[in-house]
Amino acid sequence: MSARRVLLGVLGVALAAGWVLLLLWILRTTVPGDLGLPHLSAAGQFDPADLRRAREFSRVERLIALGGILALLGALWLYARRGAVLARESAAGRIGTGMLLGMLGLGLTWFAQIPFGVAELWWERRHHLARAGYLAYVIQDFLSLGGQFLFACFALLIVMALAGRLGSAWPFVGAPALVGVSALFALASPWLIPDQHPLRDPSLAATARRFAAQEGVGDAEVRVQYVKRQTTAPNAEAVGLGPGRRVILWDTLVDGFPRRQVRVVIGHELGHLAHRHLLKGIGLSALFLIPAAFLIELLTRRRGGLREPAAVPLALLVLALAQTLALPLTTTVSRRFETEADWSALRTTRDPAADRALFRGFTHRAYSDPTSPWWAHALFDDHPTGLTRIELADAWEARRP
Repeated sequence: MSARRVLLGVLGVALAAGWVLLLLWILRTTVPGDLGLPHLSAAGQFDPADLRRAREFSRVERLIALGGILALLGALWLYARRGAVLARESAAGRIGTGMLLGMLGLGLTWFAQIPFGVAELWWERRHHLARAGYLAYVIQDFLSLGGQFLFACFALLIVMALAGRLGSAWPFVGAPALVGVSALFALASPWLIPDQHPLRDPSLAATARRFAAQEGVGDAEVRVQYVKRQTTAPNAEAVGLGPGRRVILWDTLVDGFPRRQVRVVIGHELGHLAHRHLLKGIGLSALFLIPAAFLIELLTRRRGGLREPAAVPLALLVLALAQTLALPLTTTVSRRFETEADWSALRTTRDPAADRALFRGFTHRAYSDPTSPWWAHALFDDHPTGLTRIELADAWEARRP
């Protein structure tokens, strides 16, 4: 047995062991393992009219999302069959041609999915959740491709350069390198979000500072993003790593919900930062990228692997299929993160009544379905359902000293 094969075997065992340890760390949570949720009825927790509207709205949203996934896979399947021909007509060099083919593939998927994006906008406008015009939406969505092009080109540059030097062993180095690229984008994300300003409510700002200190993330800043021109839906997010950590509240939430409920959201988002969910999210991308890289290498060998630009269209299809098949895993892990952040918010605010009112408000204002069919829950729900989150508040209140 050659020394190269022995080295690759050792690296493979080390990667597999690291993958398992990373999974265990990601799944670790501070929510009590023996916590039993009460089984509540949606009809007993939500207004019947709100339930009916939310279920009707979500049913169409799910069909549009399924159509978008099928259009994406269909476009990449056609591109994988015909795109290799374009590699022979390019004079941009091996890596340059691969990057061009990658950008062309992204453009084709954008064209395939834009009808479904417009349909989703129509449905949201019909329910007064969106205010953007159709032309403005298409232009803005097209401009957002710039960031995706940049990421794709950087990733292909790394992978094809490594494949040219390491051959079929490139995933051992390429997968960790792509995880590093994801970390760089996560570091930069707080400064890429437009239309931010500090919290202007002194009382709410003081509460945010106190909650951040309680959670051990006192350096995290809570800011507001102006989105009223585009949407009426409420939302918030935690972004950034290290000293750039921030909580971003949409002005539709700050101006449209009672202060007690906004405090719950602040506690929830600070909980994401306190429990390192953004860092765990990068770890989750590593869990996906490591096996995906080996799968891409295996399935593109007949086209020369990613040493050859002709393999790029097929690699994009394999990546998209792997992402689709991994949806149940990624949504499950995301729901664990969200449950831990909910638990953290309950411990910080000690206000389960506001917590329950918040999720009822999401159903009333944003048509958030508090119950989902099992298949939609597995594919699309990266948050627990509204009913589950109310059950969690009841369980916390029952355990409170």
